[in-house]
Amino acid sequence: MSDTHLTKITAADVAPNHRRGGDIRVLLSPKTVGSTSGFMGVAYLQPGEHFVEHYHPYSEEFMYIVRGTVTARIDGHQEIILNPGESMMIPKTVRHRVDNHGDEEACMVFHASPLAPRPELGHVDTEHPAGHTHDATAGTQR
Repeated sequence: MSDTHLTKITAADVAPNHRRGGDIRVLLSPKTVGSTSGFMGVAYLQPGEHFVEHYHPYSEEFMYIVRGTVTARIDGHQEIILNPGESMMIPKTVRHRVDNHGDEEACMVFHASPLAPRPELGHVDTEHPAGHTHDATAGTQR
């Protein structure tokens, strides 16, 4: 018999992160539960909100829509509309932005795996919340 003690995490247990737009809550991660292969969370977008365009150099991202409708813009041109019960996987290094053009709050569950070597390397923002684009490699706005 194992002495393993597991912990449950609720969205209310985690402070919201608004840095990339909307309300992002990383629930299961190395920091919260000691995960070693990826992280999972829930994200909320109010009507008219979006998550800024970014990519993950080390991880694939999996998204599942629980409530509302979102539009995922892939590499700046392909648009995929996701409704409740629908999901998609975004490969490593693929730029993506998520918009809520609907009239109700959107809620999605996300998972990214594998982990980046360090947390700060996990996301590369290619857009700022105010809508300015950013060249991540040069560090300059254009």
